[in-house]
Amino acid sequence: MREVNLKVGLTPKHPCSYLPGRLEQLLVLLDRELLCPEGYEQLLSAGFRRSGSDIYRPRCQACQACESLRIPVSDFMPGRSQKRILRKNRDLDIRLSQQDKPEYFELYQRYISCRHQDGSMYPASHQQYDGFLLCQWLPPAFLEIHAGERLIAVAVIDILSHSLSAMYTFYDPKEERRSLGSFAILCQIQLAQKLNKQWLYLGYQVDGCRKMNYKQRFRPHERLVGGHWRAMKD
Repeated sequence: MREVNLKVGLTPKHPCSYLPGRLEQLLVLLDRELLCPEGYEQLLSAGFRRSGSDIYRPRCQACQACESLRIPVSDFMPGRSQKRILRKNRDLDIRLSQQDKPEYFELYQRYISCRHQDGSMYPASHQQYDGFLLCQWLPPAFLEIHAGERLIAVAVIDILSHSLSAMYTFYDPKEERRSLGSFAILCQIQLAQKLNKQWLYLGYQVDGCRKMNYKQRFRPHERLVGGHWRAMKD
């Protein structure tokens, strides 16, 4: 990982999205020339993520809990529980779309209303959806999961030269028994393998946050710790 000087801003402290009772701050990229697919892929490898068209990274003085996590897709082998999830969802149809569709927001709205009423994303609005998931300099792809002709899940993905980045997944709350969040990651791994990509980035792993624990079940994976990617195999 080469060293570069970045122009960044630091947000005020605000309640942490992952750990109750803590405050977080974010570094926000100000270098406009890096707001492009090539620049973003370099920044992903340095622990940054995008939200809408902005690129950020946690920068908390007293906490280092957020660790970027990525899967080397050529090495991935599904575990026993993941094989069960694949078998359970053999009846589903997977489609890749390159454009946003009205039915995505309808599904997103139902998902947020059911699963995230206690968070900053509630209530869902078109403005919040567009500002969070869409991007002016990197139009995302949409992995659709259908049961027959019924859309039951969407995974928003950034497709880059050497990697995929899992942006966000939302699904029909009535289909919770299918473990669609994990199934969507398995589908994205398969897509990355098909496209000959090296990595699938899954965002931040926070061991103290119960909602994030599903990510670490995908092995082997790597975590960015102290500026270095460390392999986590067992």
